Amino acid sequence: MKPANWILIASLYVTQFLPVSFFFMGLPAILREQGRTLEEIGALYLLGFVWVFKILWAPLVDRISFGKLGHYRGWLLTMQAAMIAMLVIIGQIDGLANFPLLVVLGLVLTVFSATQDIATDAITCRLLPAELRGLGNSVQVAGGLVGIMLGGGLTLALYPTIGWTGCFLMMAGVLAACFVQVLFFREPQAPASASGAGYGRIWRVWARPGMAGWAALMVIVPLGIGMIFAMLSPMLVDIGWPLEAVGFTLNIVGSLVGLLAVFGAGFLIRRYGRKRMLVAAAFAQAAIILAVLPLAGGARETLVILPGLVLVFLIYNPIATVMLTIMMDRSAAGSEGTDFTAQYSLYSFMGFLSGAVALQVAGAVGYQALVLIAAGLAVVAGLLAIKLYREDRAVADGRAVGTPAYGVSC
Repeated sequence: MKPANWILIASLYVTQFLPVSFFFMGLPAILREQGRTLEEIGALYLLGFVWVFKILWAPLVDRISFGKLGHYRGWLLTMQAAMIAMLVIIGQIDGLANFPLLVVLGLVLTVFSATQDIATDAITCRLLPAELRGLGNSVQVAGGLVGIMLGGGLTLALYPTIGWTGCFLMMAGVLAACFVQVLFFREPQAPASASGAGYGRIWRVWARPGMAGWAALMVIVPLGIGMIFAMLSPMLVDIGWPLEAVGFTLNIVGSLVGLLAVFGAGFLIRRYGRKRMLVAAAFAQAAIILAVLPLAGGARETLVILPGLVLVFLIYNPIATVMLTIMMDRSAAGSEGTDFTAQYSLYSFMGFLSGAVALQVAGAVGYQALVLIAAGLAVVAGLLAIKLYREDRAVADGRAVGTPAYGVSC
């Protein structure tokens, strides 16, 4: 694949996560400093469910083309232009004083970002041959991490210097640079047989052979590690870490460790295949979850708790890379956006749910019991992975389920 296409894929994933991560990670800190209540700030996190429900309009993205602009290229250009305009608009209002309006505009911005994600996933599936999908999904996850560091870290750090308007204009400028890249991008042509997906495709995705077992795996895999990841911040605060240290460790250091890990995962997927990597990652996360037990037990010594934190970051994003690679394998030509989004919506919903479940479980039985439960779920995920790939040799060998197209299996 052309180097320019790799750069484009990375840029698209960075830009769609950049503004969203500011709303989820940077803006809450600004609002809290302004005296907003936790309940008000919590409204921002509801925006994340847009990414779960984007499956409701994914068939439209597969079906509707933009003529000379191209199919998915047209969607990318439209959504990026819309996000740039929305960022400029938000930058011109007093969002801190008019919080309800800020939430509404943030919702619209999140819908544009989620729609771009559908088109980005589809075009990535078209561009990547099966043997490069592990590396391609490493780029996807890494792009998200960079977007988080920029939106939740750098933008927040610059806020006292450049102010509200400056932050939003800076983010709009980053998106504008990616918009120019899309302008010069030539989209691969779809085969004549790929006429786009209708809404019936959402249900037909799950009717294919092997999808029931795969759905069960997508439900279980994110639960264990997701529960632990959601509780890292509360556990660190409870042992006396200042908020600045918690934010730096989880958002900056964690993201950097995750970046290294996801690219390692991409190369390992290409070398050892989906089956071995998924089974190994599922069981590895069980052992890594247990490494958090000292922190869960109240240990305060940095040298005691730091290894567990690093290990969580080493597995959290790589296992997502493996799962996304297999989702792409299970996406058919002509309905890539719908097929991938249907799977990703289920997976991401379970990720959101894991955080809510973790809070309830930890409140009822304590941190240590939570860690043991999460480790047990990870073991179940490993056993399900073994069972799935005994039954589904096609994807185990890295072959796609969908109809071959674009010179590759997609």
